[in-house]
Amino acid sequence: MSYDVDVVVAGGGPVGLMLACELRIHGVSVVVLERLAEADPTIKAGSLNTPSVEALYRRGLLPDLQQAQERNMEQFAAFMRQRLPEGKPAAVPPRFAGHFAGITLRADLLDASDPELAGHGPADQVGLVSQQQLEEILARRAAELGVEVRRGVEVTGFEADADGVTVAVGEGTVRGRWLVGCDGGRSTVRKLAGFDFPGTGPEITAHQAMVEMEGSESLGVGWHATPTGVYAHGPVPGRILTVEFGGTPAGRDAPVTAEELQRSIRNVSGADVVVTGVKTATRFTDNARQATTYRIGRVLLAGDAAHVHSPFGGQGLNLGLGDAVNLGWKLAATVRDWAPEGLLDTYTTERHPIGAWVLDWTRAQIAVMRPDPHARALREVIGQLTETVAGTTYFVKKISGVWQRYELPGDHPLIGGSAPDLELADGSRLADHLHEGRALLLDPAGELRDAVDGYGDRVKTVAVAVPGHPGLAGLLVRPDGVVAWAADADRADPSSLEAARSLKAALSSWLGSPAVTDADADVLAGSSGRSS
Repeated sequence: MSYDVDVVVAGGGPVGLMLACELRIHGVSVVVLERLAEADPTIKAGSLNTPSVEALYRRGLLPDLQQAQERNMEQFAAFMRQRLPEGKPAAVPPRFAGHFAGITLRADLLDASDPELAGHGPADQVGLVSQQQLEEILARRAAELGVEVRRGVEVTGFEADADGVTVAVGEGTVRGRWLVGCDGGRSTVRKLAGFDFPGTGPEITAHQAMVEMEGSESLGVGWHATPTGVYAHGPVPGRILTVEFGGTPAGRDAPVTAEELQRSIRNVSGADVVVTGVKTATRFTDNARQATTYRIGRVLLAGDAAHVHSPFGGQGLNLGLGDAVNLGWKLAATVRDWAPEGLLDTYTTERHPIGAWVLDWTRAQIAVMRPDPHARALREVIGQLTETVAGTTYFVKKISGVWQRYELPGDHPLIGGSAPDLELADGSRLADHLHEGRALLLDPAGELRDAVDGYGDRVKTVAVAVPGHPGLAGLLVRPDGVVAWAADADRADPSSLEAARSLKAALSSWLGSPAVTDADADVLAGSSGRSS
């Protein structure tokens, strides 16, 4: 049977583009079908968490993120200068720390010595990158990799069978081996495929916008809880966010008007602002739902198509990027026929619990935002906790995503977590060796090469010492940056039979069976000759 491409991706936002890039670096053909003719300018997420930055860093995109953050910091500094009396110098913008339910977290209270916050390398210094900026970066990357992105093309239906999926687009079709729905919270792919999508209904109507307004000097900077809700002003000129309780907004699909925004700002803040212009605006709720599985046959979901929730704490974009990075190499391995049995099903196994946590994390923030006396009392308690080093560190670790790990076989503390960005003796860092998307075997003593015979196109071996970690005997990092195997020199000889067995087990579990080498072929040929 003929196919147009290996994988059809419905949705060309950051998650769809990230997935397409991950597939392309593994040699998989992919087409992205995006309903919008142009990139969506609507204001959305404004920051990236640590796992997201690490994933992009490992693909060589850190310089692009750093440039985007510099532009945003310049805008923030300009915003703060507008708020100061004439002649008074602006303070240096603080390092981003985040918020919980609009309770701002102070970066100066963060315990930087916490082990979970260490080992992230340059990725630790980047975070303030907007969704639009990320989409621009990924669109350029996709073009460089030869990803076909069709804009103004809407998926209207599909027929899935045992061998592939025929996707209806306009008056034509696209045939792929697999279909991935990255088409947002109202996903057509999810609905047509019949995924269960249980969850909880909305309590709030929220607005986020970039506006021109008069009277903004009456608004406080940052997050504020009021008797009627919560609002945020800044960190760039004209940015406003309001949260009102009362359920789903009327006319949800209608454009957000200046009058609607003005009414909401006045209701929540009490300030007599006048909205004179709207650059970009959106309304949203806290509807929280999650697909019970991320795969049905040859159809998969990622990003908001798999889970929806309120955006508080900046979790949505980052959760979707994590889906794309986890799925990309597993789907590529399946397409290229080297995936071990059950590999693709580990996508749901690993990502679903993290998605469920995010939904509960955002639900908890809604509970703390409510304007009733019980919620405000709870808010006071949490606010006091965030004024402590332990409290701030707890919340920042949760928001930053450094706690995320998968339950993988093995008892080494690094297994299942994001690989530390180790500095190597040759001056490189671990992330520098993951740009190609292959798995990585770090072999400081050069004693593990035999274990990866036959994995040449799937595993890159780096036999370089790690001066800062002399006790590390070896590290196997999956293509998504997760540690699959590790050994310490003081715990076991890396060349011992036990260590070799555990490394080979990890290789076969995640990277399949090794290819037959020339030497193996000669041995097999000799055995065949003797037996005849």
